[in-house]
Amino acid sequence: MKIQINGQAHDVTSEGDTPLLWVIRDELGMTGTKYGCGLAQCGACSVMVDGEIVRSCVTPLESVVSRSVTTIEAIENDPVGQRVVAAWIAHQVPQCGYCQSGQVIAATALLKQTATPSDDEIAAAMVNLCRCGTYNAIKAAVQDLSGQKVETL
Repeated sequence: MKIQINGQAHDVTSEGDTPLLWVIRDELGMTGTKYGCGLAQCGACSVMVDGEIVRSCVTPLESVVSRSVTTIEAIENDPVGQRVVAAWIAHQVPQCGYCQSGQVIAATALLKQTATPSDDEIAAAMVNLCRCGTYNAIKAAVQDLSGQKVETL
């Protein structure tokens, strides 16, 4: 099977029903996308497929054939992704960092769809779990990127 990840074609040997996460991590060696819950709940495994955020832990490999997959490894190849990473650094978002690849993917997908999201749109899009509780910093970074006044505590 041939799939397109980060702008490159890859021949993969996994079965079509294999979760995309395991193909990305185990077969292709891109370990930035993390396993969290395996139930599409936490968001650590988030990637973009044709610009839309998906949970790769429950996305069958066969569903991404002829589609474009973007992982955290290539997020800075996108101008919006570059801005998100810079805002994450400026707002010192990560603590342990485990969820952050999924968080950056989610923010990038949101800002590519809605350049100036409202607080409600930010809250609806940024639902990935963070065990360190960096939600306020995440919100501030996305508000900053959308040109909003950043709320402080």
